[in-house]
Amino acid sequence: MSYNKERYHRLKQLAYYILFGVWYVVSLLPLWFLHGVSSLLSVILFHIVRYRRKVVHENIRSAFPELSARRRWMIERRFYTHFCDLIVESIKYFSISEKEMRRRMQFRGTELLEESCRNGRSCGVFLGHYGNWEWISSMPLWVDPKLCLCTQLYHPMENYVTDQLLLYTRNRFGGVSITADKSIKYMVSYRRQGKPILVGFIADQAPYWDNIYYWSQFLNHETPWFTGAERIMQKLDMDVYYLDVRRIRRGYYVAEYKRITTDPKSKEQFWLTEQYSRMLERTISRAPSYWLWSHRRWKRTKEEWLRITNGGIKPKN
Repeated sequence: MSYNKERYHRLKQLAYYILFGVWYVVSLLPLWFLHGVSSLLSVILFHIVRYRRKVVHENIRSAFPELSARRRWMIERRFYTHFCDLIVESIKYFSISEKEMRRRMQFRGTELLEESCRNGRSCGVFLGHYGNWEWISSMPLWVDPKLCLCTQLYHPMENYVTDQLLLYTRNRFGGVSITADKSIKYMVSYRRQGKPILVGFIADQAPYWDNIYYWSQFLNHETPWFTGAERIMQKLDMDVYYLDVRRIRRGYYVAEYKRITTDPKSKEQFWLTEQYSRMLERTISRAPSYWLWSHRRWKRTKEEWLRITNGGIKPKN
């Protein structure tokens, strides 16, 4: 049995090295060429494969019922182009230089973070699946490492090879990826050592039924929210920020840190989550095509949640 496990592990490692080599070689291609590939791929996904077309169409239609059908179609089509850009830009991330990364992914408002860190305060940052969230992990290029450690929470993927490839890119500029189930342990450890940390929380996915505690109006829907980020920020008394991302043009982004509060413990329950939802909604409404419309954000309804919680029905996640 142990021999089979060891053999399986070696096969996974071999698959990782092979795919890493392939992705790295591809990443050496200029980004203008990769964006050309992206344009072709977006046509295939949109018109031929029709990847999640029904989900994307219904999400955009229900989020912006006031827009014309033509305007919604344009948002939908541009989303697929951006979605494919994310794929090729993530591959480019394997070999892109620090200088080029700083030119293409710029951060503003970092002086606010440094002020928090100089005061010995750790920072929790809300962000969403908007723009290029993979490139956000280049944040260590913009912050003095002597002031704070940049980290991000992540959920390990079931596929070992894909998981390791993503971890490589997310950590290559000095960031640290922390699994969500060990987040409190690591954060408390850094706090005891007196090391301020910057932690990014992507909290715009649909939570499971047993993790739903708060609903709010968001993009014309009654929407459930993850509240774990808020609880962590309040428990560890972190300065709270929102990262407002803009796509300037193809392959160029600007992310601005906006301070929400330096006193999270004084806020009532779910206040932080509500602020995050409002700020993210403004970001998406400004340029809708760059949010991740292909996920089923509203697959859980409040009516069904009330029926489950009030009736004691076992939820089906």
